[in-house]
Amino acid sequence: MASPLRVEAAAGDAGDRLDVVLARCAEGFSRSALARLCDEGRVRLLSGPKKESDLKNQTAGKSYRVLAGDVFLIDVPPPAPEKAVPQDIPLCIVHEDRDIIVVDKPRGLVVHPAAGHPDGTLVNALLHHCAGTLSGVGGVYRPGIVHRLDRDTSGLLVAAKHDAAHRSLAAQLASREMSRVYEAVVKGRPRADSGVIDRPVGRDPKNRKRMAVVTTGGKPALTHYTVLSRLNGASHVECRLETGRTHQIRAHMRWLGHPLLGDKLYGGPDDLGLEGQCLHAKELSFDHPRTGERMTFRAARPAYFEEMLRELRVEN
Repeated sequence: MASPLRVEAAAGDAGDRLDVVLARCAEGFSRSALARLCDEGRVRLLSGPKKESDLKNQTAGKSYRVLAGDVFLIDVPPPAPEKAVPQDIPLCIVHEDRDIIVVDKPRGLVVHPAAGHPDGTLVNALLHHCAGTLSGVGGVYRPGIVHRLDRDTSGLLVAAKHDAAHRSLAAQLASREMSRVYEAVVKGRPRADSGVIDRPVGRDPKNRKRMAVVTTGGKPALTHYTVLSRLNGASHVECRLETGRTHQIRAHMRWLGHPLLGDKLYGGPDDLGLEGQCLHAKELSFDHPRTGERMTFRAARPAYFEEMLRELRVEN
């Protein structure tokens, strides 16, 4: 693990963008690489001319205008491998043919290698199982990956075994022909039994590690939700996505006032002992890239999800 890098802004840096200042001061890093670290929430403003109470180790965006005396700490991730390598990791395969593979991903499994997770991911498992026959459209770190699930989100994901299949699936995702349905347990009880959240999602200006409903700079995002049951201080909901923005359900439900149980990033801590958000991708539908046949796959709720429903169920 690389050591954090400390950077202090000089008088001549005042007024410049943060990524420009960091590029001048952080030897060996390109401006684009430092901008990515800012976007990932890896640059913190430790101290500076502002009141100390206004700082609190807050993350700093790449467009932040630097003040002389600002001190930043860069969380430098470990170097990524040159490419993902095959690893013999068990897979729950729902469907497989010469064009695609559909898996039921367990919670806790990262989809592809990235900073902090160089291996042990779904991609490493797919490379081993498929003997290298995955599409290259996603690059060396994301072979075959058309869409992704967060580490602690369980459920269905389709991967492509060649580029033609990848392009077909990606086009369906972009045109909203690919259907994805999730189940979640959220805090509280929504007023309406169903509704549509049509709000743009972008990087949260207050916390660069998460997304949020924003007024400027976001991308269109549309989530349909239905309350399946009302629980003790919580609700069991179904969410149908029309768009696939990063953390869309997590950000939209937080905006609605009902963040997901276990989601410390979006909902804060709770006392239920969950290790991550209570979210499961239960249904996936798309047209087969070779035959055109409409295919629908379903995955049962995992044990932790069922246990949470039992614990929170209201006794009649």
